[in-house]
Amino acid sequence: MSTFASFRDFYPYYLDEHRDLRCRRMHFVGSSLVLLIVLFALLFGRPLWLWFAPVAGYGFAWVGHFVFEKNRPATFRHPLYSLMGDWVMYWQVWRGQVKI
Repeated sequence: MSTFASFRDFYPYYLDEHRDLRCRRMHFVGSSLVLLIVLFALLFGRPLWLWFAPVAGYGFAWVGHFVFEKNRPATFRHPLYSLMGDWVMYWQVWRGQVKI
C-alpha cells in the first residue's frame, strides 16, 4: 500500500485512479446528488435524508470504479485523502481543469 506525505502528494495518484471519463462522470453525478440531498434535507427540515448522501456519493463512485475503471476505489486504502480528492476533482470539473 502506498503512503503519502500529504494530500498534494496523493492527488496525482487519485487522478491516475480516475482515468476513465465514465468513472469521473459517475463521481460527478454522485457528488452532485450528495449536494442536492444535503440542500433538500436542510431546506425541508428532513435530517433523515442525510443518510442517503453517502449512499448516493459512494454508490455512484464505486460503480464507476468497478464497472468502468476496473480498479479498487482509493477510499478503501486512503479514506480521508480520497474524500478530499472527490471534492477537489468535483471543483476542478466545474472550473474546466478536469475533463468529464
